[in-house]
Amino acid sequence: MDFSFTEEQTLLRNSVQKYLQNTYDFDTRRKVSKSDAGWRKEVYAYFAENGLLGAAIPEDFGGLGGSAVDTMIIAEEFGRALVIEPFIQNAVLAAGFLKAAGSTAQKETLLPAIAAGENVFAFAYAEPQGRYNLADLVTTAVKSGNGYTLNGYKAVVSGAPWADKLIVTARTSGGQRDAEGVTVFVVDKNAKGVSTRDYPTVDGQRASEVTLENVTVGADAVIGEVGGGLKIVEKVTDEAIAALAAEAIGAMKVLNDTTIEYSKTRKQFGTPIGKFQVLQHRMVDMFMNYEQSVSITYMVTLKLEEEEAERKKAASAAKVQIGKAGRFIGQQAVQIHGGMGMTDELNVGHYFKRLTVIDTQFGNVDHHLKRYASLG
Repeated sequence: MDFSFTEEQTLLRNSVQKYLQNTYDFDTRRKVSKSDAGWRKEVYAYFAENGLLGAAIPEDFGGLGGSAVDTMIIAEEFGRALVIEPFIQNAVLAAGFLKAAGSTAQKETLLPAIAAGENVFAFAYAEPQGRYNLADLVTTAVKSGNGYTLNGYKAVVSGAPWADKLIVTARTSGGQRDAEGVTVFVVDKNAKGVSTRDYPTVDGQRASEVTLENVTVGADAVIGEVGGGLKIVEKVTDEAIAALAAEAIGAMKVLNDTTIEYSKTRKQFGTPIGKFQVLQHRMVDMFMNYEQSVSITYMVTLKLEEEEAERKKAASAAKVQIGKAGRFIGQQAVQIHGGMGMTDELNVGHYFKRLTVIDTQFGNVDHHLKRYASLG
């Protein structure tokens, strides 16, 4: 199969790479992640101005009309630079919901705002009892006049401290874990009854615990069908898994390259440690894990438009491979760097932390092994 990129896609990669090399060196990223804001609005504005946030949004709604492959390229380069700004939360998740099930009015209003960086979204779906089950919801939405009243609690909402809008899953009918009865809403983060507790995450990003107390929204806040939102949630999260896989291979590439370079210069007993056969074997294993992860990232990206069962299997297979490879490559990179690998000043530990968090997003290795097996 031909996995070569088009000229336009190569130009996209080169332009993103060049910008990040000039503005996103590791020391700068480290300072930004520890700052009060935790991100740079001017960087996010650059992403918007240069079409990165709207790469996969149709041209009719202010985007570039690109494909999942374009998103993959951008996410991979962001992974290499450990970009903090919320790309997947907006360009993949929020835009994905609106493209898949948004009303004409929602698409006309919100998609251009995402592409222009005017609205920043966060996806509030996880609940403490849910354990990766997207249908396990205690948060409720009760019909109230022409709209709904939402009550509930959402945990670890990635990027929420920077967001002005939330995409919230809530139960409008059925039992706690029923497939039917899940509805998706757009909620203003500054709406009455919405409260957040913001905090830094281990990978240098930001998240919030979100509480909804009698939050009222209109009927126009519903994305898709009332009670029929689970299939849309699964589709969009599979798209996010593909983008996370791309981000992960970008991080793995840096860890591999950094480790090989270090092994050539660090000496023990007067000999570069890269000449020791046992370490050569480890670095070959790291490279093989990386290459397998690249292949499966391409595979899941190309299968996002396949029928539901194939898409789900591809996403779960990718999540398992990425989770295992990320852990192996991260552990070996830290160990080969010795004590330095554990320091905050070296980039190795930061890449490993990001890969560790990626493993937990939208289901870890164990969860997706079970999901893959259940799909037959």
